[in-house]
Amino acid sequence: MDPRCTDCLISRVALECRLCGADQDLTDRTIESCAELLKRISTEPLPHPVTASMVHRLAYSILGNPDPFRSLKEESTRQATEVCRRFRPMLVHFRDYVLASVIGNTFDYGVKTHEVASDFSVKFHSSFSKGFAIDDTDRILGLTDRVVYLTDNCGEIVFDRLLLQYLRRRGSHITLVVRDAPILNDATLEEARALGLERFVDTIGTTGLGCEIGVRLEALPRPISDAMQSCTLIISKGMANYESLSEYTNLPPVAYLMAAKCPPIAEEVGVPLGSLVAVLRE
Repeated sequence: MDPRCTDCLISRVALECRLCGADQDLTDRTIESCAELLKRISTEPLPHPVTASMVHRLAYSILGNPDPFRSLKEESTRQATEVCRRFRPMLVHFRDYVLASVIGNTFDYGVKTHEVASDFSVKFHSSFSKGFAIDDTDRILGLTDRVVYLTDNCGEIVFDRLLLQYLRRRGSHITLVVRDAPILNDATLEEARALGLERFVDTIGTTGLGCEIGVRLEALPRPISDAMQSCTLIISKGMANYESLSEYTNLPPVAYLMAAKCPPIAEEVGVPLGSLVAVLRE
């Protein structure tokens, strides 16, 4: 946990209250309870995604809403689908498909310092022209024989679908992993199946643990755990998966594909805030 994470987390709780239409009393009670929980656990040696998940679960429980971001997830999917139809002819090489999927990672409502573009078409075009701040796609492509693909947000998975199709055409064996239950605007089995993603992979499963961001290797369902142990590459989308996996050693090669949307992550990776990266860690 970085000291800046506290304000960001509480701001997301406030957003969840607004999305649920909570009145002022319920909003105050939710924010106060989450702030108290965060204070109690802030000194424990927990990875940030674990801490954040505990806070969001408490907020959802108090608000009585298991999926506050549902409407935003649906809107993200709608926008992404429109942009995907328009810009798909631009995608030719592996790098193009990876770049599109990373631009899709900007569909993220879980970060205070990041704002989702109101006109995603303009955002996509400018980001595609700018490209990556770190580009390891040539090295990543050579490791795609057996892939475990950890997804992140709704909207983003529309572009992930294009990358999955590309990998499938190359003969990759793909295990796709989504969230076990709604949290923030992360994709679950419901959203993945609505887009037909299971048609482009060999296996689809979840991270386990219900309402939880990131990945906890010790809690993964057995089929996903076995796939991670035998794969040639883990494709890790987004910051929460990065924060989780970077805590572990003795992993297969990991391709971190994400937009660096908050200062602590941008500083750790060594890029300007908002940069798009495709970083291979072997």
